[in-house]
Amino acid sequence: MLFELTQEEVLIRDTARKIATDRIQPLAETLDRGGGRAEFLANLKALAESGFMAVNIRSEFGGTEAGSVAFALTVEELGYACASTGVTASVTNMVAEVIQAVGSAAQKRLYIPRLADGTYPAGAFCLTEAAAGSDPAGMKTRARRDGDDFVLDGQKLYITSGEYAGLFIVWAVTDPEAKKGKGISCFLVEAGTPGLTIGKAEKKLGQHGSATNVVHFDGCRVPGSALMGKLDDGFRIAVGELAGGRIGIAALSLGIARAAMDAAKAYVRERQQFGQAISEFQGIQWMIADRETDLEAARLLILSAAARKDRGEPFGREASMAKLFASEAALRATDTALQLHGGAGYCADFPVERHFRDARITRIYEGTSEVQRLIIARETLRQ
Repeated sequence: MLFELTQEEVLIRDTARKIATDRIQPLAETLDRGGGRAEFLANLKALAESGFMAVNIRSEFGGTEAGSVAFALTVEELGYACASTGVTASVTNMVAEVIQAVGSAAQKRLYIPRLADGTYPAGAFCLTEAAAGSDPAGMKTRARRDGDDFVLDGQKLYITSGEYAGLFIVWAVTDPEAKKGKGISCFLVEAGTPGLTIGKAEKKLGQHGSATNVVHFDGCRVPGSALMGKLDDGFRIAVGELAGGRIGIAALSLGIARAAMDAAKAYVRERQQFGQAISEFQGIQWMIADRETDLEAARLLILSAAARKDRGEPFGREASMAKLFASEAALRATDTALQLHGGAGYCADFPVERHFRDARITRIYEGTSEVQRLIIARETLRQ
């Protein structure tokens, strides 16, 4: 089995790393403290202009056409530099991929190039509701027919990039009499559409640069052409096409974990106690060894899932494995990194406390760790 990256994948990874080092990492602390909004949007535009908002999108729609492995490498590098930027890029890429997979020819031509070139600063998924998180089939947002149009009413929670997304993929119930999960449809709604309003930004533990908002739909009228895929077939899109997003969050988790452990390794080489660098103590070395093993295992799971996707093979179980393991490993890595810093790690003067906070959400969004275990078990038993 070959584990070498292609020349194109290496080039994309290295280019992403350079942009992340030069532009994104210097802004991470400012974003974490609530500033840098204009610079953040400028960085998103720069990423789009370099092809990083449409990595696995065909060139006819303005994409890089580099594949899922390249996508994972990109998100890892961005996550290493700034988790908020990394998650924004990951979600935007996946919005474009879902449209490419199930959208009409007209939808692909209209919307994907605007995501790819940065006309839309970001894309967003409107799926989660107050009573429909891990159970999206329980959503209450409605879309009713009115002539040739649909009218959307409802509220979505925890929407990544809500404040600056240019395009939303929205799930809504179109047949309330249907069996649970069978009467849901999927719509494309542009920012600025009357009836779509962005609510308050959530005050979060971490990833402060990534806006997370309530999104309201109050008599939001969209044309029939906004329907993506078949009527009442939206739930299949949610549980099927979005599996690729788990590869992105797994890669993001790995990037955050790498950043934390790199900071910790540098610190323990310099920190002196009992007349020597604390990196010389076996206990410290074993902590590092365990976490580095975690990260290597996470990397292989991510690349395996991405490679399966690139080959056109089923990858849902593998994506869930990668997301589960990488996000849990990121929590262990950032906790260990903070511990290796001692009291300094608890202070905002060191980036490791930001990495610790940024990593926590990776076990929750794009499907909780508990949901990933259900998926893995179900698919394993089915096989």
